[in-house]
Amino acid sequence: MALTGLLMVGFLLFHMYGNLKLFAGMEAYDTYAHHLRIFFEPILANRVFLWIVRVVMLAAVVLHIVSAIVVSRSAWSAAGAGRRYQSGKNKSGLQRTYASRTMRWGGVIIFVFVIAHLLQFTVSSLRTEAIMQTSPYARVVAAFEVWWVWLAYLIALTAVLFHLRHGIWSAFTTLGLHIGPVARRNLDALSWIVAGVLWVGFLAPVTWILIAQPPIPGASA
Repeated sequence: MALTGLLMVGFLLFHMYGNLKLFAGMEAYDTYAHHLRIFFEPILANRVFLWIVRVVMLAAVVLHIVSAIVVSRSAWSAAGAGRRYQSGKNKSGLQRTYASRTMRWGGVIIFVFVIAHLLQFTVSSLRTEAIMQTSPYARVVAAFEVWWVWLAYLIALTAVLFHLRHGIWSAFTTLGLHIGPVARRNLDALSWIVAGVLWVGFLAPVTWILIAQPPIPGASA
């Protein structure tokens, strides 16, 4: 569970880097998207690398969910379902954070959002104005000019913030780095920093789109 979680954090950091190119305009963002599609050509055919990444990330998500279910069932069996959620502390007596208490429903929100996000921008099966655009930049702009799309994104990103805060801390703890009060404080700070950077990094460009309503070059008025 820790390894799949850290793999997804790495993916999110790279995805955020790409999204920040929205600030540079249509040419920069579309060039970035184009190079992702032709990565490793001619060794790999067009878009093959992207699909490899998608399959790997899908497998990581499935393994992460399965691991979460197994861990949850073990916790319920060990502590008792009723008593488990009446206490603000875990089995070791450590105070449970708000982020840790919301991991399950946060994970559900994130899962639903990811499915909708893929349907809209990857599979293009959601019938929105965004999929009528041929440019990746134009699709993103057309999507996030709509206030309720931005709001749904904000809710999902906030769920990601709390999920990552606890998840990063738990992952490094599982890997044996949670030793002593100083290490605990450092890990807590690191988890908040990484989660916060991702929250701001993903939200900033789409908020700019919502407020500035940037024109799409070549689009009809």
